[in-house]
Amino acid sequence: MESEQLFNRGFGRNSYNSITSASSDEELLDGAGVIMDFHTTEDDNLLDGDASPGSNYAMSNGGGGGGASSSTHLLDLLEEPIPGVGTYDDFHTIDWVREKCKDRERHRKINSKKKESAWEFTKSLYDAWSGWLVVTLTGLASALSLSLSHAAADWLNDLKEGVCLSAMWFNHEQCCWDSNETTFAERDKCPQWKTWAELILGQAEGPGSYIMNYFMFTFWALSFAFLAVSLVKVFAPYACGSGIPEIKTILSGFIIRGYLGKWTLMIKTITLVLAVASGLSLGKEGPLVHVACCCGNIFSYLFPKYSKNEAKKREVLSAASAAGVSVAFGAPIGGVLFSLEEVSYYFPLKTLWRSFFAALVAAFVLRSINPFGNSRLVLFYVEYHTPWYLFELFPFILLGVFGGLWGAFFIRANIAWCRRRKSTRFGKYPVLEVITVAAITAIVAFPNPYTRQNTSELIKELFTDCGPLESSQLCQYRSQMNGSQAYPAGSDAAATPGVYSAMWQLSLALIFKIIMTIFTFGLKVPSGLFIPSMAIGAIAGRIVGIAVEQLAYYHHDWFLFREWCEVGADCITPGLYAMVGAAACLGGVTRMTVSLVVIVFELTGGLEYIVPLMAAVMTSKWVGDAFGREGIYEAHIRLNGYPFLDAKEEFTHTTLAREVMRPRRNDLPLAVLTQDDMTLAELQNIISQTSCNGFPVIVSKESQRLVGFALRRDITIAIENARRKQEGIMLNSRVYFTQHAPTLPADSPRPLKLRSILDMSPFTVTDHTPMEIVVDIFRKLGLRQCLVTHNGILLGIITKKNILEHLEELKQHVEPLVISPSHSVCHPRCLFYQNRF
Repeated sequence: MESEQLFNRGFGRNSYNSITSASSDEELLDGAGVIMDFHTTEDDNLLDGDASPGSNYAMSNGGGGGGASSSTHLLDLLEEPIPGVGTYDDFHTIDWVREKCKDRERHRKINSKKKESAWEFTKSLYDAWSGWLVVTLTGLASALSLSLSHAAADWLNDLKEGVCLSAMWFNHEQCCWDSNETTFAERDKCPQWKTWAELILGQAEGPGSYIMNYFMFTFWALSFAFLAVSLVKVFAPYACGSGIPEIKTILSGFIIRGYLGKWTLMIKTITLVLAVASGLSLGKEGPLVHVACCCGNIFSYLFPKYSKNEAKKREVLSAASAAGVSVAFGAPIGGVLFSLEEVSYYFPLKTLWRSFFAALVAAFVLRSINPFGNSRLVLFYVEYHTPWYLFELFPFILLGVFGGLWGAFFIRANIAWCRRRKSTRFGKYPVLEVITVAAITAIVAFPNPYTRQNTSELIKELFTDCGPLESSQLCQYRSQMNGSQAYPAGSDAAATPGVYSAMWQLSLALIFKIIMTIFTFGLKVPSGLFIPSMAIGAIAGRIVGIAVEQLAYYHHDWFLFREWCEVGADCITPGLYAMVGAAACLGGVTRMTVSLVVIVFELTGGLEYIVPLMAAVMTSKWVGDAFGREGIYEAHIRLNGYPFLDAKEEFTHTTLAREVMRPRRNDLPLAVLTQDDMTLAELQNIISQTSCNGFPVIVSKESQRLVGFALRRDITIAIENARRKQEGIMLNSRVYFTQHAPTLPADSPRPLKLRSILDMSPFTVTDHTPMEIVVDIFRKLGLRQCLVTHNGILLGIITKKNILEHLEELKQHVEPLVISPSHSVCHPRCLFYQNRF
């Protein structure tokens, strides 16, 4: 018979082949130099106190999950809940199904009691409104943090160049607001603002002044960078980086204690300002998503509905990420779509509404504070006075191609550098690395005005359409309005040498930004990628826009321009090309589509130009996907070994569950528990001799049929609790997982009942289940493992780690990896592995 043949081939034996695939987290998948460790353990235990019919989620798919009746669980309700059972350790994955069942049971209890008294009715109202309250507080805190960080970053950034004598806390722009001595050509110069050369040397011009300003610029940049990396290293190591890869992983169900804590929030908010002010090629918009999620996590502890349920808490974090993008870009709708498309793993309709509300609150508070000083939500608001024409789709698509190529190149180069950082001694000195990169950035950036200025201000200048009030070098066109000599009709589109000089400077700035962004993203300081990517695209787009503009001016009789561009009329808007290029490059790096287009047109107010944005973003995604389907965040998730099963990946192979499950042929037998004929000493012996996280429970050694699954942590807690609260528990006490105690001799010590910690309906699949279905089940239900059975007999297990290993094997087109028992931290007889990375 088929099941016996499977056992004889080594898939299962009387003592079950060691399912060491669910091995220790230190078992590393070394695919493409990637360290991967994944969790699978606390999946199926039921809380004693929550062991109601609603908590007993029977999801058997052809196996032997032995599901218990509801009457059984009603009897178990009479037992006292065991403290600590059902909680999660650090670096473990939550059980989505169990958490949702717990929440439904909690909701039923509240509804059943709300008619008993006015107090219970008030509690039910508080429970119903707690979700809206927590997202309101999150949106408010996110907007306040952005406003403070924006003001502080502007002040520190200008501090590198000089100081306001009338008010030290004013930045350069604020310092000259009240001055009556500014001119149109030099609107940024006023007596109140003094450069460091004027303060120290007493002169504003000359070689000595230039060198002094150069030195002070570099000094302040290095000081800010050193302070930022030192604070991160000493107080909150989790405050480094963008945070979005970890947020994606946490929202998928993984637990990283402290990553969203108060220390991380405080240090990241401070060091984010310092890192941006240091002039490093990074932005603050990505880390603001992490800051918003920290706020959401902290506020969720004020409400038991969220503090005691990890799945519900992740709904708050999804809304918080929407609020973070809303305040970072002034794009509330884009923030909701970003949360849906890019970071959220589980996004029900209720979460969509609350994300929308959180983004609304954040945008409202931001508009009220007006941190940008332009009475608008966004920093990059633009108004273009000419429409786009059909022939411009060609350069827009070319910008999309550039964005896709840049994205693919950046991902590969940055991941290669980060991997080298992890594998060499250079990675052991994060402070030295940050100081080195900051020094190179400051020294190279100062001579070029487009690299010296704040990146956000650079993007704003590149997006801006030229007009009579613009004094930028990019707008030095020959025209009668500027007071130059009269030229023939249409001459107001002719560029002066100043524009060409600016194009050369922008070309050098483009090369500089490309190189430095590769080495900056991943440093041990808060570092966002949105603004640097947009700056690279905006520079490239502005250069292309000026080139097309000059072509249209000098060759207006070409067939491309003849139909749309009349002589003397403006038909090309270079700022629009900068906006399209920015969207294309950001899309090439992140592989976002819908949310990115919405963010950009909310960011700029350019709703009329949504078609060029869509064309460029879609092209950049297609070109980038041709070189690899992973975005930068997914690539960093894989690099760091986080247990993230990407729902965007397609599984098209024809493997079966029995080909992926563990144990494999020649594996040692695994440790199992029997339901009613083990002593406490035997159970403790198994626990002490193994380091696995869970054990299958079978009827007996003879029948080998699956009864359920018990977690190591829950067993240990239950034993300690029984010894503390029950008398007569001895080493030779019988341990049983059944409802009724087995028949024992009269002189036997008191037995120990562990039924309340047994998951009697672990998710099971048959050995013939296609892996395509198994992978889909893991993604949609958030499983960590499922047992493989044949006619109710346990054959093996498939864990999330096994699936990720299998996907990596298929990508690499290599033979399946066989992990040697000698390299396993978990004992070879174990069923599961521990999950630390």
